[in-house]
Amino acid sequence: MSRQSNRTTDSKKMNSELFTLTYGALVTQLCKDYENDEEVNKQLDKMGYNIGVRLIEDFLARSSVGRCQDFRETADVIAKVAFKMYLGITPSVTNWSPAGDEFSLILESNPLVDFVELPDNHSTLVYSNLLCGVLRGALEMVQMAVDVKFAQDSLRGDNVTEIRMKFIKRIEENLPAGDE
Repeated sequence: MSRQSNRTTDSKKMNSELFTLTYGALVTQLCKDYENDEEVNKQLDKMGYNIGVRLIEDFLARSSVGRCQDFRETADVIAKVAFKMYLGITPSVTNWSPAGDEFSLILESNPLVDFVELPDNHSTLVYSNLLCGVLRGALEMVQMAVDVKFAQDSLRGDNVTEIRMKFIKRIEENLPAGDE
């Protein structure tokens, strides 16, 4: 029995490492294809957005999470369920704004940056910017417009990785004429 659980653990570790290395190859190719880090950052965000738009359906089906009542509940679901489900980590939710419309996700470890060192000539590259796009795209599909950006990054020498999320507005569903 323990042999089977070791295989499962080894398989998950291999899948994680394969994902990390594949993501690294993608970022490397984008750096070759685009002239500056800002363009690469935009492309990573755009790719992440497209992933998030599709990933939310899988998340809702697999997690059995219902509609969140407020932004605080949304933050908890993102940290405790979504990040755990897809990246195997549980960031902490902290640094709430007084209005309750902005918070930080603190990642003690970021699996995307395993085996990564940023070259000096890519000082403005936001290597894990794909995550910002994923969060923005997924939340947009559940009628929440948010601004997502990296505030700190362990690749740049910060102690932790911090993703800052700000609620912008609730998106009203526009039903086609006659479908009311």
